[in-house]
Amino acid sequence: MGFGGISIWQLLIILVIVLLLFGTKRLKNLGGDLGGAIKGFRKAVKDEDKNKDKDEEKDPERLQHDEDEKPEQGSVSKEKDKQSQDK
Repeated sequence: MGFGGISIWQLLIILVIVLLLFGTKRLKNLGGDLGGAIKGFRKAVKDEDKNKDKDEEKDPERLQHDEDEKPEQGSVSKEKDKQSQDK
């Protein structure tokens, strides 16, 4: 038993049929194109991560400033309590 109930002999027969239909040159080009696409995708993901890290290192004060401006979750409920007591 091979992959999902397909034996090794059935896989070899499928491989021979694909080679006869498409030829080795076309399959080689297809493999090269697929490999190039995967390589390009990996490079784009890696570049995106580098750019994200650079932005964070470049302006840490901005990140701290954003954190300081966020209201605390408890402060909203405290303000509501003060308003209800004043009434």
